[in-house]
Amino acid sequence: MNYMNTISSVHLDILKEIGNIGAGHAATALSTLLDKKIDMTVPDVKIVTFDEMMDMAGGPENIVAGVFLRIEGEAPGSMFFLLPIEQATAFIQDMLDDQHFDMQEWQTNELALSALQELGNILSGSYLSSLSDFTKLSLYPSVPALSIDMVGAIVSFGLVELSQVSDYAIVIDTAFNEEKKMEKQEVRGHFFLLPDPDSFSIIFQALGVSDHD
Repeated sequence: MNYMNTISSVHLDILKEIGNIGAGHAATALSTLLDKKIDMTVPDVKIVTFDEMMDMAGGPENIVAGVFLRIEGEAPGSMFFLLPIEQATAFIQDMLDDQHFDMQEWQTNELALSALQELGNILSGSYLSSLSDFTKLSLYPSVPALSIDMVGAIVSFGLVELSQVSDYAIVIDTAFNEEKKMEKQEVRGHFFLLPDPDSFSIIFQALGVSDHD
């Protein structure tokens, strides 16, 4: 059965609510980390193919900061968080309190690496905790893998890890900004949740949504 054919607005509304709660947790953690008020929202949730996933991140040759991890437990899957390079730079500048930081330095700057790793840990942990709370499923993340590379290379690495077991991703658009900044300065990234094929039905059944809702 192709479970993707049964995805409805009900499913997406539930996923968006889970995303919003996860974003709230992440905003609290980021506010503490940066010692400033951070607001996070989830403007949209959708189901996309892998090609659409890469297009949303600017195309396969677009350079981004990417975090990849596996979800272990009762509903296995994978997660990607892709952040435009300019916005990753701005985040690290804020986190390190160094407005002169250049992303070209990231491989030789251990603090920058730690900052991006921590961002990945906070976001993935917050969303996964929210999903686990809603579904009552035991879910836990692997250690995130961090890279600055072309979208295609990052996603391909993840698909090798997945052994091509799935064809679709759940996209949780993520926007976060400092309270005093204008909306046009908000940081906007894409959070991709890729449940393994059997995990789609496990997750939605745990949420009380049947294949026919």
